[in-house]
Amino acid sequence: MEPRNNETYFVLLGLTQNPKEQEVLFVMFLLCYILTVVGNLLIAVAVIGSKTLHSPMYFFLASLSFIDLMYSSSVSPRLISDLFFGESTISFEFCMIQLFTEHLFGGSEVFLLLVMAYDRYVAICKPLHYLVIMRQRVCIVLLVVSWVGGFLHSVIQLSTIYWLPFCGPNVIDHFLCEMFPLLELVCTDTYVIGILVVANTGLICTIVFLLLLISYVVILHSLKNLSQKGRRKALQTCGSHVTVVVCFFVPCIFTYVRPAKTFPTDKLLSVFYAVITPMLNPLIYSLRNSELTNAMKKLWRKKCHIK
Repeated sequence: MEPRNNETYFVLLGLTQNPKEQEVLFVMFLLCYILTVVGNLLIAVAVIGSKTLHSPMYFFLASLSFIDLMYSSSVSPRLISDLFFGESTISFEFCMIQLFTEHLFGGSEVFLLLVMAYDRYVAICKPLHYLVIMRQRVCIVLLVVSWVGGFLHSVIQLSTIYWLPFCGPNVIDHFLCEMFPLLELVCTDTYVIGILVVANTGLICTIVFLLLLISYVVILHSLKNLSQKGRRKALQTCGSHVTVVVCFFVPCIFTYVRPAKTFPTDKLLSVFYAVITPMLNPLIYSLRNSELTNAMKKLWRKKCHIK
């Protein structure tokens, strides 16, 4: 079956129409994407290559790095290309593919961050049972559940908008294909659809965010039972998680927990959680984690020695 619309392509207005500003943004986002790729690959390779980082926490951290890399890759290359060539058209099919992939990886990250919080809860609050509860099979199942959750979320988003009638105009006031800007191009009433989108994305983000906050409050309350050294290490690890959670969820909640319409701040928020946050995550985790930093240094020294 074919989607019920008369549009074969869309025009993306992007972040700016000023050529000089486009040049500056091109350099900026190119550097951001390079740092995102290098940083997340370094974490993944360090975790895989180090024998001391084969714990559940680092397994999930490597998985998060992979998701961040793919999430950024679903947005940044297209954005960089549009800024360089000044070309801002995208076919209907590729628009739907971008919509699907960004929500697939974004949704998977939402659920994975919840899994990582559960892992820290078990490690800090139930240390004697940690290896039994978070055994390898359980970790794999939790990772698969995160991906399945992201996939179902993305399928719902795509099926919500794919069959709607687009009959002009075909100009999207954004730099990517996103739900609310697309809904403004639909030539039918989208009130109910908007509520479904808010429920599928905004409500999920809000609930998961509240669960994460509750879990970290419980974790912080239980730190009084640890030694000073254990308390410091737990605070460093949880501090990294909380920073990543806030950077990811706050822009997402501001974007989706509201009426289904576009606002001037939407582009900036999208840049933050789709481009900036995947770049910052490796830096946040590596700076606050001495074991990961040492593993990266050993890996780098080993590579240089081989050469």
